[in-house]
Amino acid sequence: MSKKNLAILMRARMRPNDPTKLSLSQIPNEMPSNPHGDQSGEYIVQNPVGGNRDLGAFSNTTRGFDLVRDTMHSAIAMSKTEVLDTILDDFQEGYFSLSHEDRKKLLLVLAKEYDVNRLQVQELIKQYLGLELPGSNVAELHVSKRESLFSAFYRIERNLRHALQPTYEVLFERLNTHPGGLRFLSILRADILSTLAEENTSSLRALDSYLKERLTMWLSPATLELHQLTWNDPASLLEKIVAYEAVHPISNLLDLKRRLGVGRRCFGYLHPSIPGEPLIFIEVALMETTAQTIQEVLWDNPPIPENEATCALFYSISSTQPGLAGINLGKFLIKRVITLVKRDMPHISTFATLSPIPGFMQWLLSKLTSQSRLAESEDGSCTLTDTSLSTFSEKILLPEEERALMSISEDPSSDNNGMEILRNLLSLKNCDWATSPRILPVLKPILTRLCARYLLQEKKRGKALDSVANFHLQNGAMVERINWMADRSEKGLRQSGGIMVNYVYRLENIEEHAHSYLSSGEIRSSPNVQSYLEEPKSQE
Repeated sequence: MSKKNLAILMRARMRPNDPTKLSLSQIPNEMPSNPHGDQSGEYIVQNPVGGNRDLGAFSNTTRGFDLVRDTMHSAIAMSKTEVLDTILDDFQEGYFSLSHEDRKKLLLVLAKEYDVNRLQVQELIKQYLGLELPGSNVAELHVSKRESLFSAFYRIERNLRHALQPTYEVLFERLNTHPGGLRFLSILRADILSTLAEENTSSLRALDSYLKERLTMWLSPATLELHQLTWNDPASLLEKIVAYEAVHPISNLLDLKRRLGVGRRCFGYLHPSIPGEPLIFIEVALMETTAQTIQEVLWDNPPIPENEATCALFYSISSTQPGLAGINLGKFLIKRVITLVKRDMPHISTFATLSPIPGFMQWLLSKLTSQSRLAESEDGSCTLTDTSLSTFSEKILLPEEERALMSISEDPSSDNNGMEILRNLLSLKNCDWATSPRILPVLKPILTRLCARYLLQEKKRGKALDSVANFHLQNGAMVERINWMADRSEKGLRQSGGIMVNYVYRLENIEEHAHSYLSSGEIRSSPNVQSYLEEPKSQE
């Protein structure tokens, strides 16, 4: 094995298996023991932002927290630029030395004690409301008189804008221009999101919202570099692709090489302040037609000649930074990749995805459970105590689907109905139903129809309930085709019953589709997908 292959393999193995769980908590909360047996209690650790620093001063838990808190205050309050860089370095390194609980405590301090000065805002508002507005004849006044009338308004408005900015804005702005600071802010927000899951306070939500807005501005498309990742890139970069691939895990180095080779493309967004680290990357397969299964994408051997391809298929898009959650870098990435591929390969006419449907099975099982319990309550066999069950009864299954499910029941004489049979089948831990020649033909029309309903009709706040669907629809795609048994992996079966969906980006309609979805929640889909929802037609 070459040195490069070994480097990629070893580094990737040191990474967590689940990229979605990467956050600052991955950095050890407990400091390592002194390998040299030094009794001083001081040691050197590798700073995740860069450089080796002596963190012995932070080794005592209580004293360490107080020192980091004081350093954070200095980083906000200090005006002497000649020592500010040192203070920011000390704050970052001290923060990394804190335990999970102390980081949580520090973030709550930052959110509460460095928030907007509302007493000052209130006083300025009182002053503003006390000003007398000029009359309708202000245009007739002399210039100097008119300027005098408005100067007080301008002054208070300026002061009010300044007062409405939280104090922690200073810390964020200074870190953004500090070496390694943008990466640190991304990690800091990952910890904020983690803390929100434990303690959802209004001040912490405001802190998260403000930092998210700042990061969105600092990571605008104009600041990002689109880079095509190839096998010739450094091992340190390629190992991140292996580690962070969140949709279809890369099984070995041969798999990685295939995804970067002939008939394949991989593009990532890099930022100059976070060198060697793709913030998000997308994998593309050049194919003759739009793929219907992930197997034909991952393991077609050999791939077709690139000059025969007519379809660029986006089959995986992965974010590497949990702290950038909710910042839609993928929207800009997809559009730029489409433009680039179209420019380099004019013969590509179709831009589509082969996407998972991660929320489908969870939604369906929840529906089946609540409706079954509601039916039991109506029969008097149970009492509704759970407010989640207090829903209107709805028809999950069509009559012919109910009959088909009853026909495959192992105990036809039981009182089970079709919903209970379906729920029991889909709840099997080993997913045996997916390999049964007797059960699969029965489930295919049922799950396909229900999947179409889930994608096109189930919404949250007026937008698609499924997160992947919402992502592609707001970017201007349409639901083109539902593919049965497109992903037979354990993950694919458990998340979406093995079903995958093709979203298609039509260049001439992207902006129109995105606008109609964002403004009114309209979901565009092909006639084929819409036909699954037509009743009482049966599906063959």
